[in-house]
Amino acid sequence: MRVTIPAWTPYQAGVQFARSRMTWINSHRQPSGLLQPGQAIGKAHHLRFAPQTTSQRISSRVLAGQIVVGYPSSLDAGDSRVQNAARAASVRALRRQAEQLLPQRLADLATRHGFSYTSVSIKQLKSRWGSCDKSKHIVLNLYLMQLPWQCIDYVLIHELIHTRVLHHGPDFWQQFTLVLPTAKQIRRQMADYQPVLFVPEQALEK
Repeated sequence: MRVTIPAWTPYQAGVQFARSRMTWINSHRQPSGLLQPGQAIGKAHHLRFAPQTTSQRISSRVLAGQIVVGYPSSLDAGDSRVQNAARAASVRALRRQAEQLLPQRLADLATRHGFSYTSVSIKQLKSRWGSCDKSKHIVLNLYLMQLPWQCIDYVLIHELIHTRVLHHGPDFWQQFTLVLPTAKQIRRQMADYQPVLFVPEQALEK
Protein backbone atom coordinates (compact mmCIF):
# COMPACT_ATOMS: atom_id res chain seq x y z
CA MET A 1 0.00 0.00 0.00
CA ARG A 2 1.33 3.46 -0.92
CA VAL A 3 0.89 6.73 1.01
CA THR A 4 0.79 9.83 -1.22
CA ILE A 5 1.53 13.21 0.36
CA PRO A 6 1.98 16.74 -1.04
CA ALA A 7 5.53 17.56 -2.21
CA TRP A 8 5.92 20.21 0.48
CA THR A 9 5.02 17.81 3.30
CA PRO A 10 7.98 16.46 5.34
CA TYR A 11 8.69 12.77 4.78
CA GLN A 12 8.44 12.06 8.50
CA ALA A 13 4.89 13.43 8.52
CA GLY A 14 3.93 10.77 5.98
CA VAL A 15 5.55 8.07 8.11
CA GLN A 16 3.71 9.26 11.21
CA PHE A 17 0.41 9.35 9.31
CA ALA A 18 0.92 5.76 8.07
CA ARG A 19 1.75 4.58 11.57
CA SER A 20 -1.34 6.27 13.01
CA ARG A 21 -3.51 4.42 10.46
CA MET A 22 -1.78 1.05 10.77
CA THR A 23 -4.87 -0.80 12.00
CA TRP A 24 -6.87 0.38 8.97
CA ILE A 25 -3.98 -0.37 6.59
CA ASN A 26 -3.58 -3.91 7.94
CA SER A 27 -7.31 -4.57 7.68
CA HIS A 28 -7.22 -3.70 3.95
CA ARG A 29 -3.96 -5.41 3.07
CA GLN A 30 -4.26 -8.40 0.77
CA PRO A 31 -2.21 -11.54 1.45
CA SER A 32 0.85 -11.50 -0.79
CA GLY A 33 1.82 -15.18 -0.79
CA LEU A 34 0.38 -18.20 -2.55
CA LEU A 35 -1.69 -20.91 -0.93
CA GLN A 36 0.29 -24.14 -1.12
CA PRO A 37 -0.58 -27.82 -1.59
CA GLY A 38 -0.94 -29.50 1.78
CA GLN A 39 -1.31 -26.21 3.61
CA ALA A 40 -3.35 -26.42 6.81
CA ILE A 41 -6.49 -24.29 6.77
CA GLY A 42 -7.71 -23.68 10.29
CA LYS A 43 -8.02 -26.66 12.61
CA ALA A 44 -9.49 -29.33 10.35
CA HIS A 45 -8.66 -28.94 6.66
CA HIS A 46 -5.71 -29.18 4.28
CA LEU A 47 -5.49 -27.90 0.72
CA ARG A 48 -5.15 -30.22 -2.25
CA PHE A 49 -4.61 -28.90 -5.77
CA ALA A 50 -5.77 -31.35 -8.43
CA PRO A 51 -4.86 -30.65 -12.09
CA GLN A 52 -7.43 -32.13 -14.49
CA THR A 53 -6.84 -33.35 -18.04
CA THR A 54 -10.54 -33.87 -18.79
CA SER A 55 -11.96 -30.52 -17.63
CA GLN A 56 -11.36 -26.91 -18.62
CA ARG A 57 -13.07 -25.40 -15.60
CA ILE A 58 -11.82 -24.49 -12.15
CA SER A 59 -13.74 -26.08 -9.29
CA SER A 60 -13.46 -26.43 -5.54
CA ARG A 61 -14.96 -28.73 -2.91
CA VAL A 62 -14.80 -28.62 0.87
CA LEU A 63 -14.73 -32.20 2.12
CA ALA A 64 -14.16 -33.72 5.54
CA GLY A 65 -10.61 -32.67 6.35
CA GLN A 66 -9.75 -31.63 2.82
CA ILE A 67 -10.23 -28.76 0.38
CA VAL A 68 -9.88 -29.94 -3.22
CA VAL A 69 -9.24 -27.36 -5.93
CA GLY A 70 -9.49 -28.76 -9.46
CA TYR A 71 -8.14 -26.86 -12.46
CA PRO A 72 -7.13 -27.52 -16.10
CA SER A 73 -3.68 -29.07 -16.40
CA SER A 74 -2.78 -26.24 -18.76
CA LEU A 75 -2.76 -23.91 -15.76
CA ASP A 76 -0.50 -23.76 -12.73
CA ALA A 77 -1.60 -23.89 -9.09
CA GLY A 78 -0.15 -20.41 -8.72
CA ASP A 79 -2.45 -18.98 -11.42
CA SER A 80 -4.51 -16.14 -9.95
CA ARG A 81 -7.79 -17.82 -10.99
CA VAL A 82 -6.81 -21.05 -9.25
CA GLN A 83 -5.63 -19.16 -6.18
CA ASN A 84 -8.88 -17.18 -6.02
CA ALA A 85 -10.85 -20.44 -6.06
CA ALA A 86 -8.59 -21.85 -3.32
CA ARG A 87 -9.04 -18.73 -1.19
CA ALA A 88 -12.83 -18.79 -1.54
CA ALA A 89 -12.96 -22.50 -0.67
CA SER A 90 -10.63 -21.95 2.29
CA VAL A 91 -12.96 -19.28 3.66
CA ARG A 92 -15.88 -21.70 3.29
CA ALA A 93 -13.90 -24.32 5.21
CA LEU A 94 -13.06 -21.85 7.98
CA ARG A 95 -16.73 -20.88 8.22
CA ARG A 96 -17.72 -24.54 8.52
CA GLN A 97 -15.14 -25.10 11.27
CA ALA A 98 -16.16 -21.93 13.10
CA GLU A 99 -19.86 -22.83 13.00
CA GLN A 100 -19.11 -26.31 14.33
CA LEU A 101 -16.62 -25.39 17.05
CA LEU A 102 -16.96 -21.80 18.26
CA PRO A 103 -20.58 -21.78 19.55
CA GLN A 104 -19.91 -24.83 21.73
CA ARG A 105 -16.59 -23.40 22.93
CA LEU A 106 -18.34 -20.13 23.83
CA ALA A 107 -21.11 -21.98 25.66
CA ASP A 108 -18.58 -24.01 27.65
CA LEU A 109 -16.65 -20.88 28.69
CA ALA A 110 -19.87 -19.05 29.59
CA THR A 111 -21.03 -21.93 31.79
CA ARG A 112 -17.62 -22.31 33.42
CA HIS A 113 -17.36 -18.61 34.33
CA GLY A 114 -21.00 -17.75 34.95
CA PHE A 115 -21.81 -15.63 31.88
CA SER A 116 -24.97 -15.49 29.78
CA TYR A 117 -25.60 -14.17 26.26
CA THR A 118 -28.53 -13.94 23.89
CA SER A 119 -27.12 -15.41 20.68
CA VAL A 120 -23.92 -16.12 18.78
CA SER A 121 -23.31 -15.87 15.02
CA ILE A 122 -20.31 -16.43 12.76
CA LYS A 123 -19.33 -13.81 10.18
CA GLN A 124 -16.41 -12.88 7.96
CA LEU A 125 -15.28 -9.63 9.59
CA LYS A 126 -12.60 -7.41 8.06
CA SER A 127 -11.03 -5.72 11.06
CA ARG A 128 -12.39 -7.24 14.29
CA TRP A 129 -12.18 -10.67 15.86
CA GLY A 130 -15.60 -10.34 17.45
CA SER A 131 -18.22 -8.04 18.90
CA CYS A 132 -20.96 -7.95 21.52
CA ASP A 133 -23.84 -5.45 21.62
CA LYS A 134 -25.91 -4.19 24.54
CA SER A 135 -28.47 -6.93 23.93
CA LYS A 136 -25.74 -9.56 24.45
CA HIS A 137 -25.67 -10.69 20.82
CA ILE A 138 -22.16 -11.99 20.13
CA VAL A 139 -20.57 -12.10 16.67
CA LEU A 140 -17.38 -14.11 16.09
CA ASN A 141 -15.01 -13.89 13.12
CA LEU A 142 -14.55 -17.11 11.13
CA TYR A 143 -10.83 -16.27 10.81
CA LEU A 144 -10.49 -17.10 14.52
CA MET A 145 -10.08 -20.72 13.46
CA GLN A 146 -6.55 -19.93 12.30
CA LEU A 147 -5.39 -18.75 15.75
CA PRO A 148 -3.91 -20.85 18.56
CA TRP A 149 -6.62 -22.02 20.96
CA GLN A 150 -5.41 -19.77 23.75
CA CYS A 151 -5.96 -16.76 21.48
CA ILE A 152 -9.39 -18.04 20.44
CA ASP A 153 -10.37 -18.37 24.09
CA TYR A 154 -9.03 -14.85 24.72
CA VAL A 155 -11.44 -13.44 22.12
CA LEU A 156 -14.38 -15.50 23.35
CA ILE A 157 -13.85 -14.45 26.96
CA HIS A 158 -13.32 -10.84 25.80
CA GLU A 159 -16.81 -10.86 24.26
CA LEU A 160 -18.32 -12.58 27.29
CA ILE A 161 -16.91 -9.82 29.51
CA HIS A 162 -18.69 -7.34 27.23
CA THR A 163 -22.01 -8.89 28.21
CA ARG A 164 -21.40 -7.15 31.54
CA VAL A 165 -19.12 -4.25 30.62
CA LEU A 166 -19.48 -2.74 27.13
CA HIS A 167 -16.49 -0.40 27.28
CA HIS A 168 -12.76 -1.07 27.70
CA GLY A 169 -12.23 0.85 30.93
CA PRO A 170 -10.33 -0.31 34.03
CA ASP A 171 -13.30 -2.34 35.31
CA PHE A 172 -13.41 -4.27 32.03
CA TRP A 173 -9.75 -5.26 32.29
CA GLN A 174 -10.13 -6.02 35.99
CA GLN A 175 -12.90 -8.53 35.26
CA PHE A 176 -11.02 -9.88 32.25
CA THR A 177 -7.92 -10.57 34.33
CA LEU A 178 -9.97 -12.26 37.04
CA VAL A 179 -11.40 -14.67 34.49
CA LEU A 180 -8.22 -15.01 32.42
CA PRO A 181 -5.09 -14.14 34.45
CA THR A 182 -2.91 -14.26 31.30
CA ALA A 183 -5.13 -11.80 29.39
CA LYS A 184 -2.53 -9.03 29.14
CA GLN A 185 0.17 -11.37 27.84
CA ILE A 186 -2.19 -12.87 25.24
CA ARG A 187 -3.33 -9.36 24.28
CA ARG A 188 0.25 -8.58 23.25
CA GLN A 189 0.38 -11.84 21.29
CA MET A 190 -2.84 -10.92 19.48
CA ALA A 191 -1.11 -7.91 17.96
CA ASP A 192 0.79 -10.33 15.70
CA TYR A 193 -2.38 -11.54 13.99
CA GLN A 194 -4.78 -10.03 11.49
CA PRO A 195 -8.25 -11.27 10.44
CA VAL A 196 -7.26 -12.39 6.94
CA LEU A 197 -6.64 -15.72 5.26
CA PHE A 198 -3.13 -16.74 6.27
CA VAL A 199 -0.65 -17.64 3.57
CA PRO A 200 2.61 -19.59 4.16
CA GLU A 201 4.74 -16.65 5.29
CA GLN A 202 2.01 -15.88 7.84
CA ALA A 203 1.63 -19.48 9.01
CA LEU A 204 0.80 -19.70 12.70
CA GLU A 205 0.86 -22.26 15.47
CA LYS A 206 -2.05 -24.68 15.26
